[in-house]
Amino acid sequence: MIRTGIICPSEIALRRFLPALRQLSDFVFTGVAIADKSEWADATDEIIETERIKAEAFVTQYGGKIFDSYASIIHSDEIDAVYLPLPPALHFTWAKQALIAGKHILVEKPATVSLSDTNVLLELARKNNLAVHENYMFTFHCQLAAIDDIVNSGEIGDVRLYRISFGFPRRSLSDFRYNRILGGGALLDAGGYTIKYASMLLGETAEIVYAQSNYIDEFEVDVYGSAALVNDKGTTAQIAFGMDNNYKCDLEIWGSKGHLVSGRVLTAPAGFIPEVSIKTGDKTETRLLPADDAFMKSIERFHNCIENDDIRINNYKIILRQAKLIEDFITQTNIKRNG
Repeated sequence: MIRTGIICPSEIALRRFLPALRQLSDFVFTGVAIADKSEWADATDEIIETERIKAEAFVTQYGGKIFDSYASIIHSDEIDAVYLPLPPALHFTWAKQALIAGKHILVEKPATVSLSDTNVLLELARKNNLAVHENYMFTFHCQLAAIDDIVNSGEIGDVRLYRISFGFPRRSLSDFRYNRILGGGALLDAGGYTIKYASMLLGETAEIVYAQSNYIDEFEVDVYGSAALVNDKGTTAQIAFGMDNNYKCDLEIWGSKGHLVSGRVLTAPAGFIPEVSIKTGDKTETRLLPADDAFMKSIERFHNCIENDDIRINNYKIILRQAKLIEDFITQTNIKRNG
């Protein structure tokens, strides 16, 4: 039994993580931590009390207890693993401390905000035989395998182009995504999804050959962007993303004989039935894809990383690959901006 704690009573932890965790017999929820004032810059008594009220909802619905600081849950003998749904810029600090304390880490995407920080975490994990899992949950949804089967059947012919788009309307201005200090920005949020899926479709030889970040006057962070990835066979994936956009979460695969379009390919919730539209010649057909619980399956992968050395080491490589692609994106945009 893996005794699991949560650092920060975030909305995603209550709405998505705990319902999924409850379905898995290998895990037990031990508690949730709120920050003390020394762990949260500019925290007031009112902010801390608000966090405590949120945490009370966790233990009311799922049991466990409230830890009065992040440090106390990390160093607790009652905890084997921690889930980190903090803003991205805080992941490195608390993940590092948790790994030093001997805890396995399930961290929301992105694992960190830089390749160098990711390297540090993975080296610590490797040294201490600990699991680190980056929660790109969509990668475990069985609709991706169903789409692969359609492509591999030859129904739409040879793939000429992949196009992945993910963006959503502007959220509250207090949302961490629009705060540079907290690791905000469209690339690290929506962009990470599109890069992740493009690299899965193109394979290990995929490289970013074009990248563009776009800003608007209201924010210090990038608000939308685009890129192209190409593998050693010349297959291309175009990606576009944003967080001040009309909602879009689409995959398009253009083949020599037809094309396929799918929505909600990156964000399908548990029980949602995805569908694809396939056009060949003058014929268009809509097909239902299987429903799934990708969050639960992502936690299962975390469990496998804890239990299996080979899976854990392979997971390090997967996380590092994603961090490297994001770093390459940033490097290309900086060259363009400064050149």
